[in-house]
Amino acid sequence: MKRLTFALVVIAFALTAMAQPHVKHPDKKKNMSSTPNDKLTIYQLMPRLFGNKNTTNKFYGSIEENGCGKFNDINETALTELKKLGITHVWYTGVVSHATMTDYSAYGIPVDDPDVVKGRAGSPYAVKDYYDVDPDLAVDVKKRMDEYQSLIERTHKTGLKVLMDFVPNHVARTYHSPAAGKQSFGVADDKTKAFDPKNDFYYIPGKPFVAPQGYNSGGANFNSPLKDGNFDENPAKATGNDVFSASPSIDDWFETIKLNYGIDYSTHKTFFDPIPPVWQKMFDILNFWSKQGVDGFRCDMVENVPTEFWGWVIGKLKETHPDLIFIGEAYDKSKYNNYLTNGKFNYLYDKSGLYDSIKKLTRHEDSGTIWDINGVWNYDTKGIGSHMVRFMENHDEQRVASPFFAGNVWYAIPGMIITATLSTGPVMIYFGQEVGEPGMGTEGFSAEDGRTSIFDYWGVPQHQKWVNGGKYDGGALSDEQKSLRNFYSKLLNAVKDNEALSRGEFYELMLANGKSPGVDTHTYIYLRYTANKRVLIITNFNREERNMNVQLTPDLIRLLKLNGVVKFTDLLHGASYSTADITKGLDITLPATSGVMLEF
Repeated sequence: MKRLTFALVVIAFALTAMAQPHVKHPDKKKNMSSTPNDKLTIYQLMPRLFGNKNTTNKFYGSIEENGCGKFNDINETALTELKKLGITHVWYTGVVSHATMTDYSAYGIPVDDPDVVKGRAGSPYAVKDYYDVDPDLAVDVKKRMDEYQSLIERTHKTGLKVLMDFVPNHVARTYHSPAAGKQSFGVADDKTKAFDPKNDFYYIPGKPFVAPQGYNSGGANFNSPLKDGNFDENPAKATGNDVFSASPSIDDWFETIKLNYGIDYSTHKTFFDPIPPVWQKMFDILNFWSKQGVDGFRCDMVENVPTEFWGWVIGKLKETHPDLIFIGEAYDKSKYNNYLTNGKFNYLYDKSGLYDSIKKLTRHEDSGTIWDINGVWNYDTKGIGSHMVRFMENHDEQRVASPFFAGNVWYAIPGMIITATLSTGPVMIYFGQEVGEPGMGTEGFSAEDGRTSIFDYWGVPQHQKWVNGGKYDGGALSDEQKSLRNFYSKLLNAVKDNEALSRGEFYELMLANGKSPGVDTHTYIYLRYTANKRVLIITNFNREERNMNVQLTPDLIRLLKLNGVVKFTDLLHGASYSTADITKGLDITLPATSGVMLEF
């Protein structure tokens, strides 16, 4: 067991800066979309999975066999418990109507060809009708829009806000929107042209669409007269992931069609004046949902759509809905400033920066060090940290508890603390993360990859223990799971309610301590502070405990007018630490893979 000595001389720097009126918050940037004054804590959930109590989990099971959560399952009790967890915003994933292998023709909903659908339930990102919601999620299919509207109202009544998906780059190959009438995509297209600024889609003239060979839609036991390896689309349309071929592969987004925002990809010329038809149609869609009471949108694959569109549509929407929140799924760090400044997004994903850095440290990879985190705030997101959404899980990423990520949920504690407290930007968790859901099992279209399937009907086992038959009281959780959820509750409530964490400034303490012999590359330290609150955050990614002696300098003691005894209170564990003589420092032990948030 090693003894580490932290001479925190830089705390004096940080607190001296606190006293200087000219010091600016490092995350303020001009000409960007404004962000809410309070820190967002986002809970992502899929209604299809969230309230499902069925535990059958049959491989490629139908909705009748494996069950499906409903809008109505997300009742006042469930929402109240999420609020107690420390949540401010709920992102309802997969709400909009999308292509599926489940037959709803009895309700006037056209049957989808299974040869261009992924999974029995279908991908929520293969939108079938932007003006409708998924019939799977309704108790009474005929009243599905009413049931979603009730969920929005119920969420607001509980004191939470509503986020939902906006998928702008592509639609399902079977897209059809009766509600949109003549405004439905592709109705007025000239299909003889590969590209036309007035077209909604891109075409491969003279060639019919060829479905990927070898795709066994729905599994061996799924039967349908439409399951024949063919899909009638002539001429073929370009595929969602920029495949301009009549024959996309099974690894492509073959179930989707790319929308035309006025870019001719053969010449790379743009045609944004006059406004392309797709732009106006997308504005109408966003405006429609905003009028239903939705508070914001998580926008899918924003880099596949021109920045000029985002600046136009977000600016236009905020003229009448000024408080709307737009979160962009972005991965190219070189484009962050462009999407915030010119695209007018409120927030962007920080996957390529902080997520990747935290994952390496959590997995104890040789290449992972705390200097990766320094690189995120000091370079990748310098000046824009308050605009970055931080997370350790979402529907695209592997579950923390899976063997593909950490395996042991407690290994993720230091990373989750940093994820939540590094900046004033939003923190997001994925349903089941707070009870250690590993996302294992081969669901059907999804392989056993540590992700909870978004394509299949499925019950989420560890999350279901918290649901506890609809009581939403965690009654079936183990003591360890209850302890984990308690950690998330204390963390999320702290970052929401403590002003140093929700809107305070940031000062990294590692650089001045970097040459101290006791500091290693798996222990990260920083300060968050306002004029009234100070929180010292120390995290230990090591797989062994660390003993520390935190020294405060005489200059710092004089600056703060300390009288010998100083009390530190851990916001996570409630433990108190004090020194009889502050000049002799503070002794503290950090267990393996842990962290403290010391208010003083």
